[in-house]
Amino acid sequence: MSNATYPASAAGDEHTVDRDDRLVIGASSVGTVFEWYDFYLYGSLASYITTHFFSGVNETTGYIFALMAFAAGFAVRPFGALVFGRLGDLWGRKNTFLVTMLLMGLSTFAVGLLPSYAQIGVAAPAILIGLRLLQGLALGGEYGGAATYVAEHAPHGKRGLYTSWIQTTATMGLFMSLAIILATRTGMGEEAFADWGWRVPFLVSIFLLAVSMWIRLKLQESPAFQRMKAEGKGTTQPLKESFARWGNLKIVVLALVGLTAGQAVVWYTGQFYALFFLEKMLKVDGALTNTLVALALLIGTPFFIFFGWLSDKIGRKKIIMAGCLIAALTYFPLFKALTWAANPDLARAAATSPVTVVADPADCSVQFDPVGKTVFNKSCDIAKSYLAKAGVTYQNEAAPAGSIAQVRVGDEVIASFRGEALPKADFAAQKGAWEKNMGAVLSAAGYPAKADSAKVNKVAVVGILTLLVIYVTMVYGPIAAMLVELFPTRIRYTSMSLPYHIGNGWFGGFLPTTAFAMVAATGNIYYGLWYPVVVAAVTFVIGVLFIRETKDVDIHA
Repeated sequence: MSNATYPASAAGDEHTVDRDDRLVIGASSVGTVFEWYDFYLYGSLASYITTHFFSGVNETTGYIFALMAFAAGFAVRPFGALVFGRLGDLWGRKNTFLVTMLLMGLSTFAVGLLPSYAQIGVAAPAILIGLRLLQGLALGGEYGGAATYVAEHAPHGKRGLYTSWIQTTATMGLFMSLAIILATRTGMGEEAFADWGWRVPFLVSIFLLAVSMWIRLKLQESPAFQRMKAEGKGTTQPLKESFARWGNLKIVVLALVGLTAGQAVVWYTGQFYALFFLEKMLKVDGALTNTLVALALLIGTPFFIFFGWLSDKIGRKKIIMAGCLIAALTYFPLFKALTWAANPDLARAAATSPVTVVADPADCSVQFDPVGKTVFNKSCDIAKSYLAKAGVTYQNEAAPAGSIAQVRVGDEVIASFRGEALPKADFAAQKGAWEKNMGAVLSAAGYPAKADSAKVNKVAVVGILTLLVIYVTMVYGPIAAMLVELFPTRIRYTSMSLPYHIGNGWFGGFLPTTAFAMVAATGNIYYGLWYPVVVAAVTFVIGVLFIRETKDVDIHA
């Protein structure tokens, strides 16, 4: 470990947080809430983004593309960490996160004004992805600055508690986005919201930007950074010191695979993937989904503070590792319980009348069309594309080569058809008739077209979602303090930002896209959970074996 253990006798010499410092920390947190609000608006409105900006492709591909555009913002976060982390170690924490906030706010506002695919064609999704990339760059510089800034104000023995307020900002930003979306769609009605009202939450961000900039302009630079500069201990090459010297690079790599990768997948599974799962796979009404997730976030958010405080007492590592292990062991039963609670008709139908696609594997394509022009006209593709669109879980069973695919629903068997040789009009007519028949068979077997809101066990759903959020608070509440404590002041912003944003930007940010694609490929709505389960398990093993406790290090060393 690069930092020495903090001597107990020196604790009284440490900078003490007074009333003004608490106001500074609060102002820093408010600004970070705004940035997360901006970033997560996109994920919360993925279905509407699909409709307005990816309408040139089929529905399944469009949704995957929307998730890919969502993930694009995460893909560039490590690059933002490098750019703004370097500036933060050279230029100061305060000035850097003022720039990141301005970049984030203007990019979000521009999404609200962007013409749709129907208006300007392919330029619409191209510009949208460009704006997402700017948001990702900004967020890549924001978090490290805010976490470092707060930790460097906090007294020894309370860094977990104080930085846990920064950890609440991501959840509070998501909560704020859901609340504003819910208020907007309730106030104007679903039809108007789907048409143009979804833009309002993006446009509102310009007012939040103005308030947040005003608050942050009042901040002073962190005492640790000022002391480092006054003593002439700063660095002129933070990137080289962080990543070109094995002693520090080793800690960066361990922080990634032994901390942030697992933390990230638990975070995105518990908050974002749960949201996608309810709305897209369980077919729960969008407004109800937002309400239930928002309630769970409201209940679970105080646990960020609790686990941050607890990490000051018993250590960061124990809590983070426990969160990763418990999540890996319980995700499958929890999401299956969520299905029964949110859409009992679907769960019952899947249990009593399971669906199986019996087909020649050579007759089956991957249900993903990058340009939206592929016609899925093989017998297996016809069956699977319909089931995927209907949100029906199915199993795969190999059939003899050359045979026509069949769909087995309980005891009922429906043969597909070969469409390769049919004229376009004949294929469309036969496909329509086949899908109508398939829909009738599924309906007779009890498969609902969408979840019945009256049958949703709202208390159970909120309870399960809250438990998933508590997992998030276990891994996320102490992580900022631990990352700050791993690295020396002169390269702290740069060094901690990269593993955090690779973990959260790549391992976490790509989780919804990857998991949804895994579901579409296999037909099993739970198959995507293997992604977070495996990553969290790997992080637990590496973290237990190779990561050292940090709560007692001197961050001024």
